Amino acid sequence: MPDLATLLPLLAALMAAGAFAGVLAGLLGVGGGIVLVPAFFWIFSGLGYGPDGLMQVALATSLATIIVTSARSVSAHHRKGAVEWSVLRGYGPGIGLGALLGVLTVARLSTPTLQAIFGGLAVMIAAYMAFGRADWRLGAAMPGGRVRWSVAPAIGFLSVLMGIGGGSFGVPLMTLYGMPIHRAVATAAGFGALIAVPSVAAFVMVPVEGAPPGTLGAVNIPAFLVVIAMTLMTAPVGAKLAHRLDPKPLRRVFAAFLTLVALNMLRKALF
Repeated sequence: MPDLATLLPLLAALMAAGAFAGVLAGLLGVGGGIVLVPAFFWIFSGLGYGPDGLMQVALATSLATIIVTSARSVSAHHRKGAVEWSVLRGYGPGIGLGALLGVLTVARLSTPTLQAIFGGLAVMIAAYMAFGRADWRLGAAMPGGRVRWSVAPAIGFLSVLMGIGGGSFGVPLMTLYGMPIHRAVATAAGFGALIAVPSVAAFVMVPVEGAPPGTLGAVNIPAFLVVIAMTLMTAPVGAKLAHRLDPKPLRRVFAAFLTLVALNMLRKALF
């Protein structure tokens, strides 16, 4: 068990990561997982844990936080009538199936491989945030049939491989099919629960050797509790800032930040 001199910096780092993730989620509608996964990895690796299995812990713990934040966000959006429940019902089974396949895949991959996957996908997300245009369209309505059963599992699968709630993939998808951005953000919040609940239930049964103290399967409970406490306090702050600031330049700044994070992940994976 780490001594007090180690635990206090750990607690401070987790609180800072949770606070930043909460503000970011409220400000830009980007799930905190894209910040929490690298934060968890660097915090725990800095304490000497891993590297084997450390990305599994980071991904699973991030997804555990999404259960709480997604439920809270969907509830708030539902009160404003912004959630497209028909999309959640139609895409839910496929997303859940993809999430479970994601857990099976994550459990079999090494930390460097998972770092490379996270870094590569994060670069793509950052590029879309920086250069994507609101008037891009693939269609006038969300697709059904075979397209839905191809896209929905892909959202769940890729989100678990990144430890995120699906908003980074779901929001662009829905806006490309003509859904207004505020409804896309509200509905994508529901993707988070559809991804996180089945994946976390599976991750608690995935053993990780040499995991940080307090880890159940691959989910680190102390990190989960600290981060949830902070995100619940700071997400409303980000939401208030979103109404006062122009989000476009902020999205570009965050895209640049995310690119640096992603490239650092790729560097660690490859060298």
